Amino acid sequence: MKRKKLIWVAILTASVVIAGAVTYYLLQDKKKSIAHSNHGNTDSMRMPMDSSQNMEGMVMKEDTQSMEGMEGMKGMNMGEGSDHTGKGMLHDIALHTLFQPTNSYVLSTMPVTRMLTGDQNIDLELLGFTAYNTSTIGSVAARITGRIEKLYVQYRFQKIEKGQKVMEIYSPELLTGQQNLLYLIKNDSTNTTLINSAKERLLLLGFPANELTQIIRTGKPHFTVTVYSNYSGHIHEAGGPMGSESSGKEQMDVSQQIVTQELTVKVGKYVQKGQSIFRVYDPNKLWALLNVYPSDFPFVKEGTSVLVQPEGYRDKSFNGTIYYVEPFFRPGNRTVTARINISNEQLKLPVGIQLRAKLLNTRYKGDWLPKESVISLGLDKVVFVKVEKGFRVQKIETGVNTGKTIQVISGISKQDSVAANAQFLVDSESFIKIKKKV
Repeated sequence: MKRKKLIWVAILTASVVIAGAVTYYLLQDKKKSIAHSNHGNTDSMRMPMDSSQNMEGMVMKEDTQSMEGMEGMKGMNMGEGSDHTGKGMLHDIALHTLFQPTNSYVLSTMPVTRMLTGDQNIDLELLGFTAYNTSTIGSVAARITGRIEKLYVQYRFQKIEKGQKVMEIYSPELLTGQQNLLYLIKNDSTNTTLINSAKERLLLLGFPANELTQIIRTGKPHFTVTVYSNYSGHIHEAGGPMGSESSGKEQMDVSQQIVTQELTVKVGKYVQKGQSIFRVYDPNKLWALLNVYPSDFPFVKEGTSVLVQPEGYRDKSFNGTIYYVEPFFRPGNRTVTARINISNEQLKLPVGIQLRAKLLNTRYKGDWLPKESVISLGLDKVVFVKVEKGFRVQKIETGVNTGKTIQVISGISKQDSVAANAQFLVDSESFIKIKKKV
């Protein structure tokens, strides 16, 4: 419907131009006939016209005041005017200007603006989630080869405290070491060198000091040795099959492994010396992992302050500082990850909860235009640059979008004036054409 209206406007405009031209030439013929009938009069009765007056009405004249309040083809005054001499004058627009393509040239008196150079506040929000801080992971490992006789951990993510029993292991090696120590104490009690060496060997193999004191007092060896946790937190199985270790990727993605599964560590299974059986994650020390897109790299750096808002916990927002930005893209992601340390003793946030982080006090220097002055055509960005008779479409290269302003990298100069509201100049059914450089 709008396209049909524009066609009718163009037809009516052309009709008015032709009618004006016909009127002009009729007036000229009438003047010539009058001059011919008065051929005998004196020179004082003649009204000579110089070449510039003969061309009035065909000359393009820019008059911004006459264009106010008009829509579409503004500035097209087709009526007759009069100057101080009282002679007829026709203000119109040259046909070559009038019939330029509407998808690359617009006639309007739209207010203009120019680029401003300076610092702008960056209103940037990053999305992310909480995860265990892998730098605080503790490991419960077997220092000797043996068989699990008792298991005090029943399920994944069971909470344990430092010094709590984890399992009891039967080890022939430890049993032999205890018997050797008791034999030396009974038969060679004055040989303190050998006795101390036997004690130290048992301690290095993971035999608890309190149990060592107990067997020396009672003179009876223990057939099993108790394994204690040196850390407080949640129990996680160290690997899948017994004897296998978890990969680094599994440790990084531990927040995605929160599923209900049985433990593969069972009573009666054997463990090897040095094998990591359980990992202990501290829920009071978490990370906020924020996704950073490549376009946001200039603003997200180590030391950047952010305000973090956990989803569903409006009363638990907190300030944090980005302490590390991972220098790689995680598999399957188009973002890099920025880390924030979270002290979770008071917040009590669950692992895996979604977060929103807003950058604080972040400013960026550049050349800026109001957001309304730039039109996005998908991959291209354009503005309407003011020219002598109207506005011309110009492609630009943009950078940062602050929400209110857009950084201009190239395409126009600081002296160029552009339409303050570019969208106003574009019809909803129009297609903007950009001249491509060869």
